[in-house]
Amino acid sequence: MHEPTHLIPGVLARHDPPNGALPVVFDSPHSGNEYPADFHHAVERHALRSAEDMYVDELFAAAPAHGATLLRALFPRSYVDVNRHPLDLDPELLEGEWPEVLRPGGKTRAGKGLIRTRAHEAPIYDRQLSVQEVQARLERYYHPYHGALHDLVRATHERHGTVWHINCHSWTPPDTSRDGQPVNHVDFSLGNRDGTTCDGAFTEHVARLLRGMGYEVRVNRPFRGMECIKRHGCPEEGRHSLQIEINRNLYMHRRGYHKLEGFAVLQANLNRLIAAICEWARAVEPLHTPAQASSPSAVPARASSRH
Repeated sequence: MHEPTHLIPGVLARHDPPNGALPVVFDSPHSGNEYPADFHHAVERHALRSAEDMYVDELFAAAPAHGATLLRALFPRSYVDVNRHPLDLDPELLEGEWPEVLRPGGKTRAGKGLIRTRAHEAPIYDRQLSVQEVQARLERYYHPYHGALHDLVRATHERHGTVWHINCHSWTPPDTSRDGQPVNHVDFSLGNRDGTTCDGAFTEHVARLLRGMGYEVRVNRPFRGMECIKRHGCPEEGRHSLQIEINRNLYMHRRGYHKLEGFAVLQANLNRLIAAICEWARAVEPLHTPAQASSPSAVPARASSRH
């Protein structure tokens, strides 16, 4: 991966295209593995690493070579999760009262909220966290990452009249379902929050490309997308955010965390996908001046007519 254009040490790195950018932004918010010195976790580091979207930034590292910008987080998801709402926090974790009314959801109840509390079913902490240290994680890591992504998406949209934002993740599926039967095999899950964050024609285009490579793809199952695409996707204004989840069984050992032989094949196929996404953006960009971007129908209708 080439040297970043912009770097906040320990927080984020941005990689810009060498020859001018297309209206395409990739971001990898969960692939960071630089663990802050003040983490003070009680569980072994190996268990924490299961939360990392390991190697996802490497899988999409070719984005700048194709004309897209790549933003990646450097800190680990288990420290603070930028794909959660800042109020999605377990009050039982806190020593003291949060200044706002918290809104813990299902992910938090499962130990996977803004601040994770469990790793491999083991408690991450042997203590409560002070309000001040959680606020410090938000100020030093969470808000700078979202600020950088917001500025990047906004500037790209203002320059081109449209923007295609690809939010990159991975997951480890369970070995079996709750009833003990094998789970249905899914290689990629594309999320657009039921069509609210991204043009359906573009979502289907990405799904069709992946299926053409032989992958099993589902849309909004099992993942609809979370905070990153919810904040930035608004298709009626020409801002399209699509979440891509990759089954880790395609490329890495689920417990040893090392790459499998399939990594190179997957990376090559994702390079093809990146190139096709950039070609889509290149084809539709002349149709979207900043003045036209306010037209709700401009992006979906004309984009789908070319593919």
